Amino acid sequence: MDRNTLLLFAGIGALLLLASLIGWLLKFRAGPGPHPVIDNLNARINAWWAMVLVIGFAFLFGNIGVVVLFYCVSFYALREFMTLTPTRRSDYPALVAAFYFALPMQYLLIGIGWYGLFAIFIPVYLFLLLPILSSLGGDTTRFLERTSKVQWGLMIAVYCISTVPALLTLQIAGYEGRNLLLIAWLVIVVQISDVLQYVCGKLAGKRKIAPNLSPSKTVEGFFGGVALATLIGASLYWITPFAFWQAGLFALLVCLLGFAGGLVMSAIKRDRGVKDWGHMIEGHGGMLDRLDSVCFAAPVFFHMVRYWWA
Repeated sequence: MDRNTLLLFAGIGALLLLASLIGWLLKFRAGPGPHPVIDNLNARINAWWAMVLVIGFAFLFGNIGVVVLFYCVSFYALREFMTLTPTRRSDYPALVAAFYFALPMQYLLIGIGWYGLFAIFIPVYLFLLLPILSSLGGDTTRFLERTSKVQWGLMIAVYCISTVPALLTLQIAGYEGRNLLLIAWLVIVVQISDVLQYVCGKLAGKRKIAPNLSPSKTVEGFFGGVALATLIGASLYWITPFAFWQAGLFALLVCLLGFAGGLVMSAIKRDRGVKDWGHMIEGHGGMLDRLDSVCFAAPVFFHMVRYWWA
């Protein structure tokens, strides 16, 4: 880690320490017994400590550590998605190909920096291969729906998430060896936008923005959270190759895409009749519950940075 990376993690640690102290004080003042809102807040803070420690540990190993980390993230995210997706016996070859061919191959291509192939490997070749494998079973029952679910899961959980470590492959003039900070910037801005939308919604939220999809999201929370996260993203321009105003525009873009991603993934959960994708992270649900925003923001961010800066 370079000096800027250490400063960034030190700042995050200080914020989490402050949040832990506030959570402890709120719990102390509330007295003994269950307090759902405060307990949920403290569970979220503890989960953030764990996630930051895992990411920091991966950063210590450089590019390889980050690629391996997101490979594991994609595996668990794909598993969560497929768990909620009804399949039939004839779908097993496609599922095996998704987990044990597409997933490792995508991250191998990113590890060796083969952009020309990892950019189209899943959206083109796997989109054609998966229905071929499913059709070999001869089962036509809801074939289009079943095939689409496997394709959609692979696209969201593997392709979209893999564009986060793909930022390491970019060669940006004057920014050599600092691409890990670009990943940190993206994750921080998208995740803090979610947190600030939640906080602003709790403090001042009155009007539901999408009650059928996500009852907790409000108009006030959306505008307040996106505005504050955009300002934070712009203020962190010093860890990016962008100028202040460019970082602000990118922050606004990824916040809007993250919000849209949250709505889309919430719609899928409502369709499947569940509240969370899983229970892997206490206070946060499953892996996809934390990465739904990143899934939609990361691919656009990666390609825009590549075409304009790399």
